[in-house]
Amino acid sequence: MTPRPPSLLDAVLPVVVLILLIALTIWLFGISATDGPLQVALLLSAAFASLIAFKNGYTVAAVADAAVRGVSAAMSAIFILLAVGALIGTWNMAGTIPTVVDYGIRLLNPTIFFLATCAICALIGLVTGSSWTTAGTLGVAFVGMASAMGLSTSAAAGAVICGAYFGDKMTPLSETTILVPKIVGNLEVGTHVRNMFWTAGPALGASLIAFLIVGLTADPHGAVSTDEARHALGTVFNISALNLLPIALLVLFTVKKAPPFLAILGSALFAGVLACFTQWDAVKRFVDEPGLGPVATGIKAIYDAMANGFVSKSGVPTIDELFSRGGMASLLTTVWLVLAALSFAAIVEHAGFLERLLRPVVQRARSRGQLILAVNCSGVGLNVVAGDQYVADVLPARMFAPEFERRGLAPQVLSRAVEDSGTVTSVLVPWNTCGAYISGVLGVSTASYFPYCFFNLLSPILDVVYGFVGFKVPRADDGVVEPRPQGPETPTAPTVPA
Repeated sequence: MTPRPPSLLDAVLPVVVLILLIALTIWLFGISATDGPLQVALLLSAAFASLIAFKNGYTVAAVADAAVRGVSAAMSAIFILLAVGALIGTWNMAGTIPTVVDYGIRLLNPTIFFLATCAICALIGLVTGSSWTTAGTLGVAFVGMASAMGLSTSAAAGAVICGAYFGDKMTPLSETTILVPKIVGNLEVGTHVRNMFWTAGPALGASLIAFLIVGLTADPHGAVSTDEARHALGTVFNISALNLLPIALLVLFTVKKAPPFLAILGSALFAGVLACFTQWDAVKRFVDEPGLGPVATGIKAIYDAMANGFVSKSGVPTIDELFSRGGMASLLTTVWLVLAALSFAAIVEHAGFLERLLRPVVQRARSRGQLILAVNCSGVGLNVVAGDQYVADVLPARMFAPEFERRGLAPQVLSRAVEDSGTVTSVLVPWNTCGAYISGVLGVSTASYFPYCFFNLLSPILDVVYGFVGFKVPRADDGVVEPRPQGPETPTAPTVPA
């Protein structure tokens, strides 16, 4: 039996249930909702969506298969997430993150700290092509640096995110920057990037000014001074440029285009081995088993740091609290959140609910500005409802492309709108795969860093304003644009997150 197309009520009800359950969960548990209650809310929403799908004629096997496919698509992202957990643990044990913090404290004063953090992460994002890699490596160090300097870790996380997502958007190395132009039409990546700069550039510039103001008005309230913090670091870790070798190795792997999981895990393993030579005292205190020989102690330390995270046992409370982090186990709750969100997303997409919700939006967008507003609202809405950046990129790109073509708008107008909404706002949603990942690795809740994500908030606003005033909104006849590919060859989302 062929399943019935969903009615508008069928499509709306799972979204309403999701919103109500999430609101209830956040009201009851606050920012700790992501520690488990939010995952329960997402799975209950997925179960409710399944019931409506069954009503419309979908079989249990078909819905279960859709959920499994949705989760399977995230497996590479989950492996990367676990590898980053291992990397944070061994980078702390090897003194890599403490060394970056020490150098940063020495070179950066509080006034320019947030501005410099944003600018440096933007550069690293351009080089690596990944906001996830940028946030999970140097981003962790910058948040730790802010804590050591007595500055707001929420503002530091916001600066990391703004820079990382600018770099991710503006480089041809990013998966989303490659994917979106292919979906909207036969569009060159260079054309897509150049058109995005008109929103991304001003949004980053405004963000840098905002972070300078935040730095100028900051009131460092750390328990120790900068000199005391550096002295404490020096008593616990051997601060040396050698400790930065794991970062150099990760950059090398990235330049050589090694798979992200292998690159991150390789750097994590190298850092664990390096720690046994450069931070032996910290390694022995961490293992704390006098009967073990040096080789067994080192191997156990590497395993434990990668699995459960490094625990500093120096007796210096500030240092022990700051650098006792990481491990694959620390991100299992985030993995749970990703699995729950993608299960719901896969069911509502397979049952046709998302398409049913988007179709009226496309049809009712009369003017150019309304059409671009509809794309941005769809991207933001799908990040909230579907909980995945790629769903928020792929669905609007596919559904709005014929309408943009019919109205004579250049495909780069749609690709920019998709990226300005679907890509950059994903990190602002706690149950989105990107929001869960960034919050997990930085150790800062989404609600805390949200107000400081100036770039991510400004990008869709600027795109909509441009759409209504007609600024940098080229038409298809302004240049030579190849016809959009037809038929079932539309690319699907890659499984490696940007």
